[in-house]
Amino acid sequence: MFLQRAFTQAVVQFNSIRYEIRGNAQTLAAAIIPLPFHGISVFFFGDLIIEGMNHDRYFATDENRDETNSPDAGCVSLVGAGPGDPGLITVRGCELLGRADVVLYDFLVNPLVLEPVQPQTELICLGRHGTGRILPQSEINQKMIDFAKQGRRVVRLKGGDPAVFGRLAEEVAALEAAGVSWEVVPGISAALAAPSYAGVFMTHREHASAVAMVTGHEQASENSPKLDFKSLARFPGTLIFYMGVTTASEWTSALISAGRDANAPAAIVRRCSWTDQEVIHCTLEEVPQQISSRKLRPPAVILIGCAAERLAVPAWFSRRPLLGQTILITRPRSQAFDLSRRLTELGAGCLVHPVIDIVPPADWSAADEAMRRIDEYDWLVFSSVNGVHFFLDRFYSMHGDLRGLGNIRLAAIGPQTATALGSYHLKVDLQPEEFCADALGDQLVHEAHKADEKRFLLARASRGREVLAEKLQAAGGLVDQVIVYQSLDVQQVDADVRHALANQEIDWITVTSSAIARSLVSLFGDLLGGTRLASISPITSATLRELGYEPAVEAVDYTMEGLVAAICRSVGQNG
Repeated sequence: MFLQRAFTQAVVQFNSIRYEIRGNAQTLAAAIIPLPFHGISVFFFGDLIIEGMNHDRYFATDENRDETNSPDAGCVSLVGAGPGDPGLITVRGCELLGRADVVLYDFLVNPLVLEPVQPQTELICLGRHGTGRILPQSEINQKMIDFAKQGRRVVRLKGGDPAVFGRLAEEVAALEAAGVSWEVVPGISAALAAPSYAGVFMTHREHASAVAMVTGHEQASENSPKLDFKSLARFPGTLIFYMGVTTASEWTSALISAGRDANAPAAIVRRCSWTDQEVIHCTLEEVPQQISSRKLRPPAVILIGCAAERLAVPAWFSRRPLLGQTILITRPRSQAFDLSRRLTELGAGCLVHPVIDIVPPADWSAADEAMRRIDEYDWLVFSSVNGVHFFLDRFYSMHGDLRGLGNIRLAAIGPQTATALGSYHLKVDLQPEEFCADALGDQLVHEAHKADEKRFLLARASRGREVLAEKLQAAGGLVDQVIVYQSLDVQQVDADVRHALANQEIDWITVTSSAIARSLVSLFGDLLGGTRLASISPITSATLRELGYEPAVEAVDYTMEGLVAAICRSVGQNG
């Protein structure tokens, strides 16, 4: 079914849900409403308004709906996670993830999309092919309903867009029947991302003014509607097949038999926007052979039509310096995602597996006593970002005002620690040119000697080198060290990360401290032999060598930026 004219109003009844749609082409606002016709999702573009729709969220109203708007009432948000790149989820989607009590997510969702989720949130993966049990749709529906009726805020996180072959209508119908409040947050589907990330266009001014999205995997039922291949063969634009990898021989043959040119340009885009994205250009009749010979597996979308021809200019995404590199980040979770964002912006794929946890000290008494006597010290010295946050948050909780620090001078080991102090509107008085404890100690001795300042308070971790305190004491300084956070080794290994290491699917592992180096080796041992270690500093490199592992690269500047630059240099040099 193809619509050739604009419309102003329509009423759609689907799965007992009634939508009223009104259109106004005079404005620039746009909404997209998918309507199922014989396996084809047809989209109407324009200023479309669904009754009860608010911005990017769909709401349905019904007599079964709970009347309460209480914050304690449970609800379900059906959220599109986008095609893979964690930066492609909507702001609203991130907001809901940050407030969720439970997240039910598809295994194809990039784990980095879960960054906004709070530590106490319950995460439930709905199963993956080849590993464990895949939850049937009926069980997924019941879980959403049960959690919502417990008063919990549920996010059902789906790859791509929930409304594009995402069984949205079935889930909405179940929620409606149960009287559960729900909303939908659209996502960027793989088909919509392909033009931007793979350079494979859906539309073209000269060749394609229409798009049809088609399922390549119809429901197995005698009564299910069949695709109208004669109409698809005549379609004056681009065809985009979803879920068509395993059935490619059937639907390509059907299209050609119905009259579509066997030599029509085609493009297979697998894992769109991921670091291992693949783009294969061929003809319609060559699609099955390409899938078979390359052993391609889902997810993939397949575009058919003139707009899918190979471009003379490569896609921008293919020029990213770390494209194709998978990097394991081992920093504590609170700090890992900042590094992952830097790396994904350069094209890398990232896995996050903290090997140490950062927690408050078991006993604050020594630190509290030092804070009460803060005016007795000349220098307050920070050797980590964690030290800054734990010390100043504790100080504020005790004194209610950071001005209680008085005239004490502040020293930071490096620019990231200085930036952390800056977030409290505090400016450092000293930062060494070389970002290590040895250089910090030398410069403190020099500065303190000039001003006859001898009293130092060091805010530190539960473990670490003693070189800073020893240098200051050797120069006649009076040094108090207080533990403001604990660094604990992680004991549990993520099975997916272990599997990726065992199958040599990880190219790099970041090692950003000696404590991380020791815990990393303790957790993974011989599995590290098939990957490359990126060390942040000579001290960390020395620890790795003591443990029997040679770092592949070492940062010139001992910062996260320096570490990323070292990896980029190595990848660039080695092609």
